[in-house]
Amino acid sequence: MTRYFGDRVTFAVEVGQIQPPSLRVVDLWMAGKRLTTDDNSAFVPFFSRAMRSSAAQVRRRDVKPCPFPGHAPEEIFRLLQADETGFREQFWFMRWGGTVDNVSTYAYLEDDLVILFAFWRASHPFPEDLGKVFVARIPPDEFAAIIEESADLLDAEVAIVDPR
Repeated sequence: MTRYFGDRVTFAVEVGQIQPPSLRVVDLWMAGKRLTTDDNSAFVPFFSRAMRSSAAQVRRRDVKPCPFPGHAPEEIFRLLQADETGFREQFWFMRWGGTVDNVSTYAYLEDDLVILFAFWRASHPFPEDLGKVFVARIPPDEFAAIIEESADLLDAEVAIVDPR
């Protein structure tokens, strides 16, 4: 049975079928787009730790402010992508392994958490999305709560299947 956390229009995690001993189907959604188009089998021990790390970062408000004030989010994404100095690495976000390695993702903090992303693989199943920058805005505490609740479920159910 799939459990849903959040809203696909802003940010959502959908936790699906268990694949013993340590894998789980997980779909991630932002700005109405499914991020996990290439790989939605998450290795739970790594994935839940990575999720919790992002949630903690956001709860602490340890996310940089807008790197280019006065620019549109799409332009900010392109400026970060073009950076070759290492500056952009300060804005990398949701580096959660193979499930999301088909998207480039950056975030910054305004009143909301602003998450910018673009699909980059030529094999992306929705070619009309290639070259487009998508923007999700979500209150930081709401983002963190969605992540924490879904990570709690992942951890609890993996412990039941693999009680080591």
